[in-house]
Amino acid sequence: MADAHAATGQQHPLKIYFYIWGLLFLFSAASYGTDFLQHGYFRWGLILLFMALKAGFIVAIFMHMAWERLALIWAILGPPIVLLVLIGLMAVEGDYTELTRLNFFSAPLAPAGHTEAH
Repeated sequence: MADAHAATGQQHPLKIYFYIWGLLFLFSAASYGTDFLQHGYFRWGLILLFMALKAGFIVAIFMHMAWERLALIWAILGPPIVLLVLIGLMAVEGDYTELTRLNFFSAPLAPAGHTEAH
């Protein structure tokens, strides 16, 4: 009996796949619905949130990551997470460098009320 089970492999109920497919459809519809919002950080935050949720569900359920051992999950997801953290740190440092250069290398503003006559 154990050999028959090993030959067929692990079976997951189809209900979970249809449920996740429905959630992905709703997240996609909500993501497209953000087109009606004002352009800004809130809109982009929602778009990125829906993107991350959809990617997470696809990886967890359709790529069977939810049923893997924790060590394998971290071995696969760890490096991209570290890269995203490093990219975030570089973005913050890049903004600081740009603002510092703009501050020190731009022409000074003339004091109010002064006009230069040459």
